[in-house]
Amino acid sequence: MLKLDILALGAHPDDVELSCSGTLIKHAQMGKKVGVVDLTSGQLGTRGNPVLRIQEAHEAAKIMKLAVRENLQMEDGFFKNDKEHQLKIIEVIRKYKPDVLLINAPEDRHPDHGRAAQLAKEAAFLSGLAKISSSFNGTAQEAWRPKTVYNYIQSMYLKPDFIVDISKVMEQKMQAILAYKSQFFDPNSKEENTFISSPEFLEFIKSRAKELGQIASCQYAEGFIAQRYLGIEDLTELF
Repeated sequence: MLKLDILALGAHPDDVELSCSGTLIKHAQMGKKVGVVDLTSGQLGTRGNPVLRIQEAHEAAKIMKLAVRENLQMEDGFFKNDKEHQLKIIEVIRKYKPDVLLINAPEDRHPDHGRAAQLAKEAAFLSGLAKISSSFNGTAQEAWRPKTVYNYIQSMYLKPDFIVDISKVMEQKMQAILAYKSQFFDPNSKEENTFISSPEFLEFIKSRAKELGQIASCQYAEGFIAQRYLGIEDLTELF
């Protein structure tokens, strides 16, 4: 079974692309094994449809050079933080054994985001408990808990605990976002306009990355919130 260095979970296809795809692309280029698991297929989205959203997600995965991408087919808008849904995420964590887990923002404009964050946070802890049973393809899984869990930042501005320089991969990040042709600005689209389908929204994504980059003395960056205090060995490696 493929072991991942970094696994990112997203409530919807495109959550990860908008928020932390630069970080994933950068680490994939560094030779790290990186993957994404979407909880839903965005069934309630105003534009597009679930089949198209999954197709777009796999196109984005190619751009991001992901080692794996899956969709858990939870119910968009109505998934819960309960045993049934926790076990689905536990199975994924134990399947890929990521050292780092990236999850949705702890609070955001879309209620699914904060709920997905809490669900993933609790499942990540429970995944390390040996007395919780799970299986994949009929084979019992071993307990596994990621070393670290970080929230990425979404529409609502939240103060990051640390920032990742994505200046060299910003172009690829935007390409991954634009793989979702049904969701983002397309002057030829006949579908209803939404919060994220305007050209101004794409400019917002770039501006957010530029703002975080300026704070960290680089061109573009992505921010993350830590679940615990961070430790370092060498102060001179900080930029």
